[in-house]
Amino acid sequence: MSENPENPYLPRPMRIVRITVESSTRDTRTFELEWVNPEDGRAFLYLPGQFAELSVLGSGEAPISITSSPTQPNLQFCIKRMGVVTTAIHYMKEGDTLGVRGPYGNTFPLDLFKGKNILFIAGGIGLAPLRSVINYMLDDSHRKDYKDITILYGARTPGDLLFKYDLKAWGERPDVAYLETVDRAAAGYAGRVGFVPALLDQTAPKPKDTVAITCGPPIMIKYVLKSLTELGFPPEMIITTLEMRMKCGIGKCGRCNIGKYYVCIDGPVFSYAQLQKMPKEY
Repeated sequence: MSENPENPYLPRPMRIVRITVESSTRDTRTFELEWVNPEDGRAFLYLPGQFAELSVLGSGEAPISITSSPTQPNLQFCIKRMGVVTTAIHYMKEGDTLGVRGPYGNTFPLDLFKGKNILFIAGGIGLAPLRSVINYMLDDSHRKDYKDITILYGARTPGDLLFKYDLKAWGERPDVAYLETVDRAAAGYAGRVGFVPALLDQTAPKPKDTVAITCGPPIMIKYVLKSLTELGFPPEMIITTLEMRMKCGIGKCGRCNIGKYYVCIDGPVFSYAQLQKMPKEY
């Protein structure tokens, strides 16, 4: 954690240096930010899995997963236009400034991952938080710590596939097995058609020395967890993220409380073993 010790609610200014439209409907964009004050950047120390609160004056703030890797120079956030704050951010332009506070939450258990095969299973916007840890692992300084890396990714249509520049790079790497599917094909698309859980069943990865990391729509995660369990993956070797209902980021508002857990503090990264002990409301 490197939040502001004087006032945890005080955001720090960041400047938008690049906006990348990620979807054909233009409702999902990646915002690359640089710190207005370099000393704020040196204090913002994060690891894959954490999130930040992004704020727009007059519109409020929202918790957003950090989709860049700490091995990259600038912060990146992939944002789908859904509410007041995200819509306000979508109206911003390169050169505009917004507020950032954090980082918040726990991280992916990188020590658990070391020496293991890694299986990523992502659907739609769920690739955004996983992209941080994928690029962290693939960085030259960390790649030797992990064995085989497999990425299963799907979206509703080819136009909804995010980070196409990364998907291309991952698919061209000899040390990565990248498999892609879409729910509905489109003209000119020659790839797989089908749901992500079906692709997982077809692939049938072996659970030995493998950690599965998944994120996506709740219905996808439900069936992915079922498939992984049937394949023999132990609950503690299945990792996912919960970002539902988070608001303040520091456990004060209580919106993300589930049983004894606060998603913004105890999560957003959880093992399936932890989820099984939670009330069914999650």
